[in-house]
Amino acid sequence: MPKKKIHAGGCLCGAVRFEADAPAAKPHTCSCKMCQRHTGSLTASWVEFPRDAVRWIGPSGEPSTWRSSDISSRAFCSTCGSSLGAIDDQPTVALLLGSFDRTSAGDLKPAYHSYKGGARNGGASRSPKPKACRRSKCRSALECEGVS
Repeated sequence: MPKKKIHAGGCLCGAVRFEADAPAAKPHTCSCKMCQRHTGSLTASWVEFPRDAVRWIGPSGEPSTWRSSDISSRAFCSTCGSSLGAIDDQPTVALLLGSFDRTSAGDLKPAYHSYKGGARNGGASRSPKPKACRRSKCRSALECEGVS
């Protein structure tokens, strides 16, 4: 029997951690104003999972939420402030790709872009390859503050 794929991740401080054990759905980027304000970036990268496939396993349990619309609440860590995603009224949890421990899985790769008009100069709708770190102590560009 094949091993079930589990996607794991969490916030910056580790207080809120998650595991998702279903196939990732609707991996995409978005440049709408709400996503920009939620993430502090011109473009957010998202992937969705059924609510019952996401387990909150960190010491803080479930993330804090803020009601952002009639259909959804934005999820974040109340300790470090990291944005984690959105918990929709429909049984969906949309997680920000930057919160995953490993973002290289094929089913996490964004397949389309929503609200391209919010991206400035077209740059935010592209997915640039991460640059290599110049600091020897970092294991990857994802863990590095010295990406150049």
